[in-house]
Amino acid sequence: MGVPHQIIVAQVQEFEDPTASPYEMVLHNARLKAKAVAELYPTALVLGADTTVALEHKVLNKPRDLKESAEMLRELSGREHTVHTGVCFYGPAYGLDETHDITAWVRFKPLTEAVIQQYQLLVNTLDKAGAYGIQEGRDLIIEDYQHPISTIMGLPVEFVVQRLEQLGLRQRLRSGTFKT
Repeated sequence: MGVPHQIIVAQVQEFEDPTASPYEMVLHNARLKAKAVAELYPTALVLGADTTVALEHKVLNKPRDLKESAEMLRELSGREHTVHTGVCFYGPAYGLDETHDITAWVRFKPLTEAVIQQYQLLVNTLDKAGAYGIQEGRDLIIEDYQHPISTIMGLPVEFVVQRLEQLGLRQRLRSGTFKT
């Protein structure tokens, strides 16, 4: 994006109720993360993000173990699902506090047990909502997906750039006249 920035992992307890609305969950978590970092950097513009996978009405967060990871991959096998990414722009010093849900769809190939095991050896599925990351081993499991891929990866860069431009902030951030 050409914007100077720091990446800071927010030390928060994420809301991950599998019966909750994926839309509400990612918006809540993105704002929670942004507010936590803003407490450390009160004059900064903070961007928080959170991603989850929804299969029909079921939320698939990060699996607890490899058994649950394999179960999730089996559930996604041969099916289409939605990836929700919540994005929060937070900067109280600038009167900015807004959240957005950006969604995309992904269609999995039918997966065999051998492919699931191969994928689990290739990718840390325990660190990924829905037990997969589209940026790794995509050819093994993904049949098709909605572009741009950045939404599915967890930070919809194209949306963030567009929103910063709409707010008149991108150029200010690039030039250093707005603290990040």
